[in-house]
Amino acid sequence: MKSLGNPGRVRLGRVLLVGAGPGAADLLTLRAARAIADADVIVHDGLVGADVMALVPDSARLVSVAKRRDRHTMAQADIGALLVAEARAGHIVVRLKGGDPFIFGRGGEEVDACIAGGVAVEIIPGVSAANGGASAAQMPLTHRDHASIVSFVAGECRGLAAQDWTGLAGKGRTLVIYMGVSGADRIAEKLMADGLAPDTPIAVLERATHTDMRVLRSLLADLGGMTAREAVQSPALIVVGDVAALGINIPTAPSRKREGTQVKAQKCPVS
Repeated sequence: MKSLGNPGRVRLGRVLLVGAGPGAADLLTLRAARAIADADVIVHDGLVGADVMALVPDSARLVSVAKRRDRHTMAQADIGALLVAEARAGHIVVRLKGGDPFIFGRGGEEVDACIAGGVAVEIIPGVSAANGGASAAQMPLTHRDHASIVSFVAGECRGLAAQDWTGLAGKGRTLVIYMGVSGADRIAEKLMADGLAPDTPIAVLERATHTDMRVLRSLLADLGGMTAREAVQSPALIVVGDVAALGINIPTAPSRKREGTQVKAQKCPVS
């Protein structure tokens, strides 16, 4: 714990839910960078970029609560209890999350835990994976000629088959799917069953804003096949809609080069 200045004064701890952005450290907000520098304890996700983690001061204690599909380091309820306990001990606790805390980051659950535990909590927003990835690919999520509505959905969620995705994608709309790589086949089938045309343009943004980011493009009917062919790995976003055909292709980094890594954008004409 940092010096209090007045040894007779009890220090009040607090929790800051900090968005670390999609990976690149220079996409952090100034407020986020200040919070990291002042932290006593950093409770961090596995998706926080290495460049961001390099900014953590030596004086801060690190606690990893990394989550991967079917492999959680710590249950969500236990994370909430940890944040409350550390704040009650008088620590400045930074809960460092990839992207933005309130976009599929379970930030709402952790705010509830802090409020229930009687500790002060602050949210510092971050650049979301969707915003960062689309910007890196020069792919506008909204565009006056192509899309006036954008929706974010979770591809791995409770009751996916029972959810009605009708109207989330289509003419004039952009759909961004988080955590959808492992279920790409099912997602494509569901979208087509809910009325989306098989030739709708799609793009996969793998490792958004990182040096080895990839942008792969094809059509909705080929979504599952393309993710399998190209061995797409999480973290990756799926973009569905006419804007998926816009922007640039980003070549695969030499260390990750795979045969046939790019599906050319001209296969996805904007209607």
